[in-house]
Amino acid sequence: MPVLCLGIEGTAHTLGVGIVEGGPDGALPPKGNAPGRRTREAPLKCIVRSNEMVTYVPLEGGIHPREAANHHAEHVLPTVKQALEKANLTLKDIDLIAFSQGPGLGPCLRTAATAARALAASLRVPIIGVNHCIAHLEIGTATTPAKDPVLLYVSGGNTQVIAFVEGRYRVFGETLDIGVGNMLDKFGRSLGIPFPAGPVLERNAALHRDSVDSTIPQFIELPYSVKGMDLAFSGILTAAEAKLRDGASVPALCYSMQETVFAMLVEVTERAMAHAEKGEVLLGGGVASNTRLRDMLARMASDRGAKMHVPERKLCVDNGAMIAWTGLKMYKAGVRMPMDKTQIRQRFRTDEVEVTWR
Repeated sequence: MPVLCLGIEGTAHTLGVGIVEGGPDGALPPKGNAPGRRTREAPLKCIVRSNEMVTYVPLEGGIHPREAANHHAEHVLPTVKQALEKANLTLKDIDLIAFSQGPGLGPCLRTAATAARALAASLRVPIIGVNHCIAHLEIGTATTPAKDPVLLYVSGGNTQVIAFVEGRYRVFGETLDIGVGNMLDKFGRSLGIPFPAGPVLERNAALHRDSVDSTIPQFIELPYSVKGMDLAFSGILTAAEAKLRDGASVPALCYSMQETVFAMLVEVTERAMAHAEKGEVLLGGGVASNTRLRDMLARMASDRGAKMHVPERKLCVDNGAMIAWTGLKMYKAGVRMPMDKTQIRQRFRTDEVEVTWR
């Protein structure tokens, strides 16, 4: 009998609700307090029944956590209804509730967690809190051919290089200051580009690269901040803003920033693949939509004789389906979470989670 899990994502600017169906051997105990009987272990098949999302866009500046949380509170019920309608289901069909427990912005996380608790209590179904970063990796391996990859996770709030080693998802490298997506958005604000700035910066960079004025595009040197296996982006942002004030070409700056930052990301990812002895790389997070980053990562993988995978765009960005799928896998593996253990964790580390489902 298939299992239906409803997942609520609310770590930052996106409120997402996804409904995922597990495979035929993923049956849960009956609803309520009856313990039921565990079924035999078998691989689960991920079927995304719906994946709806709404995004908070600030009127000016960066994300305001309280305003984003108010946005999520206003939209969570309509988005749940929309996800159910899209999946042709009712709340009574749901077997399990999952939510993004962290890391993320406190007010946003609390809003998603409160909605999840209310649903789980009213439906008398289990609830599971999910690590947001791990959910990106799990939905990637569920919906692409990737089996045991290194994940390059690039989003607004996070930048990490992750791989499964000795029972946990280990962080092989990460940002020491801000996420790469946050850096791109901050630079976009300097140019007067509204959130999200990434797609506009990418178009500017592509126009400069393909310019007919020169066979070699002008490259503006920016700090290349790789520190061991970690990265830093604040210095690049500061230098780019200084070049902008000095009158540097905007397309040339966009091009140079992309080339520099993405080269840093690819370098650390390649070293992680070597250390962990992995032959696959998976790209996830909102910045994974960038075509240039995909091309550079694919070239690196090809040169190593490895394979590169990217989920469809709606599964790269923050979304409820990835939360639902990860919660379902955790529950199937025996993870249980009493209601009093569902507190949010703003600094929930990827490598804190004991991965019992692999």
